[in-house]
Amino acid sequence: MKIDISYGSGGKQTGDLINRVFLKHFHNKTLNRLEDSAVVSLEGKIAYTTDSFVVTPLFFKGGNIGKLAVCGTVNDLSMMGAVPRYLTAGFIIEEGMELETIDEIAHSMALSAKEAGVKIVAGDTKVVEGNGGVYINTSGIGEVKKRGISISGCKPGDAVILSGNLGEHHAAILSHRMGIENQIPSDCAPLTSIVQNLLDSKIRVHCMRDVTRGGLATVLNEAADQSSCRIEIWEENLPVSQKVKGFCGILGLDPLYMANEGKMIAVVPGNQAQKALKAVQNSKYGTNARIIGTIMEGNGVMMKTRLKGLRSIDLLYGEGLPRIC
Repeated sequence: MKIDISYGSGGKQTGDLINRVFLKHFHNKTLNRLEDSAVVSLEGKIAYTTDSFVVTPLFFKGGNIGKLAVCGTVNDLSMMGAVPRYLTAGFIIEEGMELETIDEIAHSMALSAKEAGVKIVAGDTKVVEGNGGVYINTSGIGEVKKRGISISGCKPGDAVILSGNLGEHHAAILSHRMGIENQIPSDCAPLTSIVQNLLDSKIRVHCMRDVTRGGLATVLNEAADQSSCRIEIWEENLPVSQKVKGFCGILGLDPLYMANEGKMIAVVPGNQAQKALKAVQNSKYGTNARIIGTIMEGNGVMMKTRLKGLRSIDLLYGEGLPRIC
């Protein structure tokens, strides 16, 4: 069944869409009331974030736009030392979209929300003219359990930990677009277990950041700029799977600039680096974590190559960045 403009009228078809899809998958006491606003309980300081998701294709190896929306928002909250609690979800649906496709996307969102321990408590739908696409906006609220974590918190002597292999989301999306057959799935995942393990281990985390658009190079440059420091990373420590290395070799891509959706960095005191690494590696999505560098006096980002030379890792201009999601 295809969605047409009548599903956005606020009448019977809108009600059918809400009941047949969204309440079925997202049901909880707060959402089920269908009030104009969700009334929720929170304690102490909160973190709040919002993001919009547009991706082609809507479905890819390892996920879809719905999983991406939930994980992306949950991860942004987690990077501030917050425990994600509640999400909202707004759908802009183009005419011609199959109802069954929206149902599958909502189902995926529900599974991801359950894994991350959050509830989707409010939402909205709009139907517009188009060619069967969908765009999702999500907002999230979490309770801050560890204060002082900041992109400006890096200090000389700190260690930089990367939670796993680079470039998998980028490779999965680009492979689909280009019709390249391989077995590279997106790394799209909630990072809540990694953050929880770090905090439970009493690690003095100075900075956390999820590695998404623009890749690791962009995140490190942002941290170096905001913390007024130099970050040195070591090429031989960077985790990249053989499949992604092969993909990069064919297309001339650099994993440092490739998009990810289930990776993060944690910057911790050097004397706690091994303890922090073990905490990350013992998490569901942190098996391949590595200590990849150190914080130093100075500015910018440098990489010590396998040949022991130094390479400057700069930000790319907009036209050089991959448009993945």
